Amino acid sequence: MEYQYPMDFSWTTEEVVDVIQFFEAVEKAYESRISKEEFMMAYRRFKEIVPGKADEKNYCDEFEGSSGYSAYALLKKAKELNSNENLSFRK
Repeated sequence: MEYQYPMDFSWTTEEVVDVIQFFEAVEKAYESRISKEEFMMAYRRFKEIVPGKADEKNYCDEFEGSSGYSAYALLKKAKELNSNENLSFRK
């Protein structure tokens, strides 16, 4: 499915690509599955670009509003998994 990805026009092209990859990792966990390691790598890069909690919440809430997929719920679930497990969060 196609979603409107939240972004900031001050980001570089590389940062935009990396933020989109994070939200695509969220999609992948909802639509099929993704390894915890891959998801957490995408999240760590996202946090390098969006270090503030308030900004993180705003971008994730915006994405959830357009897609119905909660990055927060996935992060919570990922923290409960062992490092070699897959993350899947089907509705």
